[in-house]
Amino acid sequence: MKYALGIDYGTESARAVLIDLADGRELTQAVYPYADGVIDERLPSSGVRLEPDWALQNPQDYVRGFIETVRRVLAESKVNPQDIIGIGIDFTACTMLPTKADGTPLCQLPEWRANPHAWAKLWKHHAAQPEANRLNQIAGERGESWLARYGGKISSEWFFPKAMQILDEAPEVYQAADRLIEAADWTIWQLTGVETRNSCTAGYKAMWSKREGFPSPDFFAALDPRMRNIVAEKMSERILPIGRRAGGLTAAMAEATGLQPGTAVAVANVDAHVSVPAATVTSPGRMVMIMGTSTCHLVLGEEQRIVPGMCGVVEDGVIPGLFGYEAGQSCVGDHFAWFVENCVPAAYVAEAQAQGISLYQLLEAKAAQLKVGESGLLALDWWNGNRSVLVDVDLTGLLIGATLATKPEEIYRALIEATAFGTRVIIGAFQDNGVAVNELVAAGGLPERAKLLMQIYADVTGHQIRVVASQQAGALGSAMHGAVAAGAAAGGFDSIVAAAERMAALQETTYTPSPANKAMYDRLYAEYLTLHDYFGRGANDCMKRLKRIKLDALQ
Repeated sequence: MKYALGIDYGTESARAVLIDLADGRELTQAVYPYADGVIDERLPSSGVRLEPDWALQNPQDYVRGFIETVRRVLAESKVNPQDIIGIGIDFTACTMLPTKADGTPLCQLPEWRANPHAWAKLWKHHAAQPEANRLNQIAGERGESWLARYGGKISSEWFFPKAMQILDEAPEVYQAADRLIEAADWTIWQLTGVETRNSCTAGYKAMWSKREGFPSPDFFAALDPRMRNIVAEKMSERILPIGRRAGGLTAAMAEATGLQPGTAVAVANVDAHVSVPAATVTSPGRMVMIMGTSTCHLVLGEEQRIVPGMCGVVEDGVIPGLFGYEAGQSCVGDHFAWFVENCVPAAYVAEAQAQGISLYQLLEAKAAQLKVGESGLLALDWWNGNRSVLVDVDLTGLLIGATLATKPEEIYRALIEATAFGTRVIIGAFQDNGVAVNELVAAGGLPERAKLLMQIYADVTGHQIRVVASQQAGALGSAMHGAVAAGAAAGGFDSIVAAAERMAALQETTYTPSPANKAMYDRLYAEYLTLHDYFGRGANDCMKRLKRIKLDALQ
């Protein structure tokens, strides 16, 4: 028997699974909650206060996460480490950090530990929006052809706006950094001792393509003369395709975990994108929704199409030989967590405790009793900005239709419906621009435990929805890529398609749209679109003005 390890680095924790390569069966898993979590208020140890819209992490959590989860997986499974032939990891992206030439993160050095820009900037770090605005303006003025591949806008969540923010606000950190690197690639560096860059994060988050490479030095110089040679000086133009072997596990890391030195380690990947083959999707027309704190929407195509507001289209970005299209919503699970943590009365807490269920379960049960449209509520799902198709992190949430009779479960259902409407906007954008979406496949933490949500998504979109069999699709996908890095001769696979045919599976559960509910949701969706365009496309910038007033008040 041969096995592969997959480690999924999420927003709050690292999750490892050990997978049987014969059938994709999960033997065991382990979770490591990051010791420093999401750093969005004060830096650890120094206590330096962070500005609004900051979200950082401690890169040492990534190394600790690997060591701790692998140790536990090995201890619980009793598998012979010699039979583990491959390792793969995936990451939230873009999460990036500055390091020295040997890979030491600047935040580990005493002289930089109190500087926020020396830490890893998490994907949902949105404080680089001014830099993103400047980048988009200059790219548009210069007629940069690559901008269309990203729906016409580069997000503040991505690599170069974050690099620009370091240069703008902490030029001394930028100068001290020998490398600016994705956390995914940095982690592979720690595992193998070899610095590599993967094509997935480079393509989707750093404006790279295998045909054209990165934007020209002239473009970067137009952003800031000091950035002219950012790629040559602080990055790398050697980009490895996903599924490629990055190197072998170092002796030190093998000793720390109990694995065998030299075990094949795949180049890194993005958490959502690596889940696509784990969802059995290796051909066009089936959209995979990776649903957790946020949602990423991925669909494959045989040719490149330009879709306004998409996050990107990358050749070979998900499956070799196909174009991978990405869009997403910044606030989904986070949306519901915010409501449960801040807006539920004590009586509901007591009721949930009396029934021995969570507040989420209680609210879902109550919300399921409501008819479509019964609450009279409608919400916009922008509590954490809009990733697609407006690409604007300065947009905020909206709830309309509330009265003194409004109940918590009605608001909760309206928030669920808002995220479903947001997904329908994204599907429509793809379909309107020649990218087929015929079926939905759901993965991530939400589909397994939120059945009402899944039915609402089916009713709102009008599409049948299947659910991935594995509850850890990201980690499974990473293990699959680790098996490809090992190769068939070692007991793995020579392609991700072959790995998917053997290892990926869907649940029998299928969510089918209700025609009656779909008809009512069509009416609500029309109202959603009115609000979406009114507040999101410039007719009323109230949300942004309120944000500016908030910032002024905090000065």
